[in-house]
Amino acid sequence: MSHATSVPARPTEARGADSTPRSTSSEDATAPSHEPTVTPLRFGYGTNGLADLRLDDALTLLADLGYAGVGLTLDHMHLDPLAPDLAARTRRLAQRLDALGLDVTVETGARYVLDPRRKHGPALLDPDPDDRARRVDLLIRAVRVAADLGAHAVHCFSGITPPGTDPDTAWHRLTDALTPVLDAATSAGVPLAVEPEPGHLLASLADFHRLRRALGEPEHLGLTLDIGHCQCLEPLSPADCVRAAAPWLRHVQIEDMRRGIHEHLPFGDGEIDFPPVLAALSATGYQGLTVVELPRHSHAGPHFAELSLPFLRRAEATATGSPALVRPHGDPSATPEGSTS
Repeated sequence: MSHATSVPARPTEARGADSTPRSTSSEDATAPSHEPTVTPLRFGYGTNGLADLRLDDALTLLADLGYAGVGLTLDHMHLDPLAPDLAARTRRLAQRLDALGLDVTVETGARYVLDPRRKHGPALLDPDPDDRARRVDLLIRAVRVAADLGAHAVHCFSGITPPGTDPDTAWHRLTDALTPVLDAATSAGVPLAVEPEPGHLLASLADFHRLRRALGEPEHLGLTLDIGHCQCLEPLSPADCVRAAAPWLRHVQIEDMRRGIHEHLPFGDGEIDFPPVLAALSATGYQGLTVVELPRHSHAGPHFAELSLPFLRRAEATATGSPALVRPHGDPSATPEGSTS
């Protein structure tokens, strides 16, 4: 998801995975003293940043550029989850992904797929139980799609606490609504990866652990870690967030960002130092996709898709001391000029 919002500063006291304060002295460092194992990273690009392209054109572009996979946002223009014949369309997409050699994760952050008048509505926290049920139905559909595609995870988020709703009520609604989704994910064998989202009820790593404990620490509940969100509001650095999140990491989104401002930026336009982040991610042994998340740059999606992968490969090479595997290319297939609306 993408917003351009200011986020109140959080305390800088470092916290451990269970959200309790911990020392940040060298004696308490999370990095091991021995040389960490280097796991090659697998980069993808989100279709929410290619919304002006037909889905097959977007997939072909990503395969041609050398991406390992795609973050597929279920939306009206890309595998509409509410249109007829979803199962048949999903089977055809699975065949196409296989032919292109692309892996996939399923994302559920479409802005208006359920309601043409309410961005990201209805949500899991809405007062109306029928509205909450519509969001639950979408997430269960996403789990089935993910299972049929062989996706490595299904992404979701809590939503914003409605005005006049106290936090305890909001948390109760969230856990109640996610229970049938987790049941479906468990039956399908697909991890549900919840994303801490600035401004939402579940906004931070500490909030994720609160949810995990409230649900009884289910095996199929995992975490979507957005690297930009770590820079935006977490007390830990993005690299330390990766290390703290490692046991629960099921999906990763990546972009540049500035402290305190929730705005997804192209690489190099924000404040993140990427080699330490990618070094930490590689050292965790994470095998899922790391997906570029630039939904507000669809007006030049092919251009930013072409630029992003070489940037990430060079940062990975700097992090690991390996040669950068960047295929040469000519002029960008799209330019950033034109309307950004």
